[in-house]
Formats: sequence, structure tokens, C-alpha cells
Amino acid sequence: MAVLAIGLPEAARRTGRFSRAAASAWAVRQWALWSRTLAPLRPLDAPRGRATAWDASWPLKQELVSVRRARQLVTAQLVDWAVPDLGDTAELLVSELVTNALRHTRGPLRLNLRLRDSDLLCEVEDIESTGPVRNIAGPDSEGGRGTELLDLLANAWGSVRTATGKSVWFALHRPDGSAGSEQVRVTPW
Repeated sequence: MAVLAIGLPEAARRTGRFSRAAASAWAVRQWALWSRTLAPLRPLDAPRGRATAWDASWPLKQELVSVRRARQLVTAQLVDWAVPDLGDTAELLVSELVTNALRHTRGPLRLNLRLRDSDLLCEVEDIESTGPVRNIAGPDSEGGRGTELLDLLANAWGSVRTATGKSVWFALHRPDGSAGSEQVRVTPW
């Protein structure tokens, strides 16, 4: 019974008495939390879900050619969405995220793009739970400037733990404020 008492109202935990209805409600809440957490699980070697007009997702393999493929996919998708003005910046930042994922993780990756109003959200998912580490690169260093590039070029960026690992994302805002969709603004992060 002590295991069931975790998460029950304070009065029920103190007295050790709780009604069947309270236990049932607690179980329903726990089931809802777990099912919401585990329901969207899809292996990273598959797209996140069915592609829509303003969402796209592609699995990437743990190969060096995945960086080039990711750049090509982003550029082609932005042209298809009629927002090529974000192409150069998005291509550079996606290249950084995929390169870092290939360098510091193992296993499959997934590239996700979303266009909402005037915001482009790009995510790279992998199976490692540890987030990016900020390094101070010296002037002669050949690497270690990925987070600096994200700071300089993206409007926002971050890392979020997921049920399968983590997702490193960045957002770009169109300078003119226009977008290819007339959808209601949804903030994905």
C-alpha cells in the first residue's frame, strides 16, 4: 500500500486511509502521464510522423554523408515551402548540429523541420541524453565553435531531453515576418 500512497493527497498519506475513488483517480492520472510520455515514441530510424504541409522529418544514418544529406534536405524543403531566404543560415546550423550528433553520439539520428508563421524550428534528435557542452575555442582551434554559431545566428536554441535521448533545436525568424502558411501560431518549445 505504501507504493500506492505516493502521489496521493497529503491527508491520505498521513492517515494511511484513502478512498477507493482517490486511488482510482490517482491511477488514472498516472496512466495518463505515462501514456502521454510513451505514446509518441518512434524509433529514430523512421520519420517522426506523417509529413504535413509545414512539418517534415527524415531519419539519418550514422555516416559522414548524413551531414551533406541533411543540408540538401533542408535546402530543398525550404525552397518547397517558399522560404529560401532562411536557407543559408539553416543549412549551416543544421550542418553543425548533425556533425556534432555524429561526433558525440552513436546510433540513428532524426532531422525535423517545422514552419509556423514566421518561425522555422529545426531539431536533430539522437539517442544520447547528455546535452551540448559549451567550449571556449581558442583562436587556433579547428573546432568547438558550434554553440557560438548557434548563439550568433539563431534567434533561439536549446536542448531538450526526450524519451529516446535528446533533441537539440534552433529557431530562425524570417526578417520580413511573412511565412508560407496562414496557420495559428504554435510555439513548439
